[in-house]
Amino acid sequence: MSIPNYLTFFRIFISPIFLLVYLEYETFDISLVTLPYVLLFLLGVSELSDACDGYLARKYNQVTDLGKILDPMADSIYRISVFLTFTLPPIKLPMLLVFIILYRDSVISTLRTICALKGFALAARPSGKLKAVIQAISAFFVILLLIPYSLGYLSLAALHQISTLIVTFTAIYTFFSGCDYIYANRHYIARLLTSKVKPQDQFE
Repeated sequence: MSIPNYLTFFRIFISPIFLLVYLEYETFDISLVTLPYVLLFLLGVSELSDACDGYLARKYNQVTDLGKILDPMADSIYRISVFLTFTLPPIKLPMLLVFIILYRDSVISTLRTICALKGFALAARPSGKLKAVIQAISAFFVILLLIPYSLGYLSLAALHQISTLIVTFTAIYTFFSGCDYIYANRHYIARLLTSKVKPQDQFE
């Protein structure tokens, strides 16, 4: 275990806290006016840990096989947790949009993990990095919308509509980045699909 991997585990740990604060903010003695700022803090800490673990791993030569698999997995867990949280009132995003993000990340994470176990790594794509940035920005904007809503300057209907528009764009680009990732790594994926399974692997 290295410091970057501890940061990655921390990102996984903070994901359910975001959900709990959103749902039970009154239990934690947090007002509706204060809630957006607490959520922004939690999201900011998560994004900062995401930036720091990769930077530290490269700077101190602590890139590990565990980190290569765990880091993108942690990113998917906490970002999907955030968007799933937004399907609940008052934001109430359509579940279909979150399903697109979940499906894309699940497929790519599974392919990346299986290929890593087979001994070859799927190359990262600029579209995938941009996808992460777009998802983070859209999550920040959705939370920012809670500020005028909590102060009575934005109606519930407007909160829902604007949030849906923001995440619709995010879901569309997320789907595109998944297609781009699969197409760019199609030769590796073809090797994975055509590789022979050893007899002992059939029962694992």
